[in-house]
Amino acid sequence: MSTDQNDLLHRVSHGWARFSTLLVQAGRDEEVPVRGGYVNPGIERGSTVLFPSLEAMAENGRRAYAHESIYGAMGSPIQHRLERVIALIEGGVHTQVVSSGLSACTTPLLAFLEARSHLLLPDSVYGPTRRFADTMLARMGVETTYYPPMVDASGLTALMRPNTRVVFAESPGSHTFEVQDVKMLAAVAHAHEALLMLDNTWGIGVFQPFAHGVDVSIQALTKYPGGHSDLILGAVTVGQEDHWKVLRDAAIQLGQVAGPDDCWLTLRGLRTMGVRLERQSRTALQVAQWLRGRPEVARVLHPAFVDSPGHEFWMRDFSGASALFGVELQDDLSVEAMRDMIDALALFGIGASWGGYESLVLPTTGGVRRTLAGSMPVGPTFRLHIGLEDVADLIADLKGGLEVLRASSAG
Repeated sequence: MSTDQNDLLHRVSHGWARFSTLLVQAGRDEEVPVRGGYVNPGIERGSTVLFPSLEAMAENGRRAYAHESIYGAMGSPIQHRLERVIALIEGGVHTQVVSSGLSACTTPLLAFLEARSHLLLPDSVYGPTRRFADTMLARMGVETTYYPPMVDASGLTALMRPNTRVVFAESPGSHTFEVQDVKMLAAVAHAHEALLMLDNTWGIGVFQPFAHGVDVSIQALTKYPGGHSDLILGAVTVGQEDHWKVLRDAAIQLGQVAGPDDCWLTLRGLRTMGVRLERQSRTALQVAQWLRGRPEVARVLHPAFVDSPGHEFWMRDFSGASALFGVELQDDLSVEAMRDMIDALALFGIGASWGGYESLVLPTTGGVRRTLAGSMPVGPTFRLHIGLEDVADLIADLKGGLEVLRASSAG
């Protein structure tokens, strides 16, 4: 392995190792060292909140923006504890936990957009976010324009309108893994009095959104924070108090709340996220490097590689990487042969999510929608999420799958 490859392995895992101390310590009971107590906080389940007086109830109502509740639909103590931890991880002032990753995308859009306003979405955006913009937001009178994820400042400026309220980013992009120039996006958005929202799910812990000009950061806590593929949860974090009041009010009106058990599981999952992703991101890069050397592979879409779109921004802005990347096969191979390869894999489960401890594979050719021409890979493509399995076992499984691919193509 070359020195450059060793440097990449160090880079993708080192940030996670340094981050682990924060993940272990954040949000734990401060009184435990003094009074004693359990390592993990308890769960309080409930809908009705009782108060000793009407004045006490009114005071909690006035403090609704400070993570207080007069009813369970405004959040539970364990939800508010999780929100404080996510805000700390993201570097923001406040976080609202919501019911899913998709809700984390849609809730701030509903909060900050209005009829006759204009939204800019990257063409590489998560499919359900695109569908929400094209259907529900359109019915509400919000117009959406799709922009190339690798747009430059002049190109983005040309798309801005007097009624543009939000520039939305997703970096890396869904399925095609373009890393966007977030600093530039923020500068252009703010120059036109618009907000920059970022789906930062891939970059949790290795990209600090508010240090780069983001106004609203979005997380699918379903992924790496939960870590075990057994819960659905999302989070929205803001960097300014005035944005918090708008977001919190919208979340309350929309009835956005998370169950205490899912919040507790997510908080527990965060404790090991650093060590899991240190291992998974390192293994993912080793697998990706192996795939780059295969004759069947045209390109590996991993931000750490120089030929991946936006690699220079990953080098500039990220302290590490996650374990999700894409693979483009040679254009003379068929989609049917790729499907035979995927069906032949033993260690990679076929699944639409990612971020758990297990390895997954998903074909992306035919399932990805784009508005702009020339933004899709030419050859058949699939996505890999690398779990905690041994790297040699995963490579052996992929090697067997590629043998099936060749045989299927020859037949």
